[in-house]
Amino acid sequence: MQSSPYNSDDNTKQTCSVTVIGAGIIGVVTAITLLREGHSVTLIDKDKPGSGCSFGNAGLLARSSFVPLTSPTTLLQAPGWLLNPDGPLSVRWRYLIKIIPWLYNYIKAGFSNELKQRGEAVYQLTGPSVVLFEQLAASVGCSDLLVKTDYLQVYRTRGKLLNAESDMNARRDLGFNISTVDADKLREMEPDLSTDFKWGHHILGHGYVKDPQALVLAIKQQFCREGGVYVEQAVTDIVQNELSCEVVTAEQSISSDKLVVAAGAFSARLLAATNINIPLETERGYHITCPQAKVNLNRPVMEGDNKFLATPMQMGLRFAGTVELAGLDAPLNRRRIKSLQRGASKMLPGLDLEQSSEWLGFRPTLSDSLPVICTAPNNQRIIYAFGHQHLGLTCAPMTAAVVADLVAERQPCIDISRFDVKRLI
Repeated sequence: MQSSPYNSDDNTKQTCSVTVIGAGIIGVVTAITLLREGHSVTLIDKDKPGSGCSFGNAGLLARSSFVPLTSPTTLLQAPGWLLNPDGPLSVRWRYLIKIIPWLYNYIKAGFSNELKQRGEAVYQLTGPSVVLFEQLAASVGCSDLLVKTDYLQVYRTRGKLLNAESDMNARRDLGFNISTVDADKLREMEPDLSTDFKWGHHILGHGYVKDPQALVLAIKQQFCREGGVYVEQAVTDIVQNELSCEVVTAEQSISSDKLVVAAGAFSARLLAATNINIPLETERGYHITCPQAKVNLNRPVMEGDNKFLATPMQMGLRFAGTVELAGLDAPLNRRRIKSLQRGASKMLPGLDLEQSSEWLGFRPTLSDSLPVICTAPNNQRIIYAFGHQHLGLTCAPMTAAVVADLVAERQPCIDISRFDVKRLI
């Protein structure tokens, strides 16, 4: 593995001014990485850092979650999920017509013969995440937010367990230690788990963040202490010329040598100003967080039937997941919240939902389950870093390292050919 990008003392690098749009986990890690390479960095977002997916995610550093969600297994289960009100997938039918082209490409990608290669490409980003976050957190002073852990994926029937075996075998092929556990072992590992769960996969070598937004804020605060500039304003336009990129807000214009677009699900809207049309969709995700749960988990646990993750966090027990296709503008769907509450209560009998909070966030998703990390096809001064789907937190450190290479016009530290936006436009 390459040396840590978080304590760099290399003063030989050519530096420039950089503006990073987006103060989620991808944006803040990228900003501090660039700053520590000697660049002059401005980070801009319309909201408080970590207010989007970085606020509400399940916190798992999902090193082994590199298998594309666009797979035959997923696609064949999708009709049943749609018919199940508590299933992990929901579509707002009024939105369906709008996303037919995206869904066509999603299905096409799921049945391609390149699933293995796409997974291996993503693993370049996910694999080093725990080690790199340990280094970053230590350099920022928030190591207490990280927990190195195993995690469980649990099932009610042996059939569900067997359905997940191809996914688990792909993980084993890359060195992950995964064992099958029976009902007795599940009770030993997680006494509060419902006895309805008879089987599980026990996966070693992961980690989680006890408060994802606190991590983002800690990185942002250290970024500012080290000389970075944070601007809390909405970007209204991007102006390009041969010598610079200009980010326009209602209050000011910010000119820089390079521009990084790391605005998650909102990236495509911003890039429309640069005459680039990217088919970026959003997988709307929900969470409930129970501050007085009255039950406990010893590690993150994935409910393998309905695909939501339960994580013990500083602020309580969080249940996060589901996918709703409805775009960026539709209001919160209370049926999805109720579904998540029912699933959580069935998973952990005795769970106290009183005082629980609820949340909706927007995961940026391309049809092939791969992110976009590359220079813009029409302007080498603009760099893209978005579309990480469910894996923004996990992929942030390596994405930042790649962006730093692109800003410095170096050979990227990993093969990013599959992350090029040209595959989509």
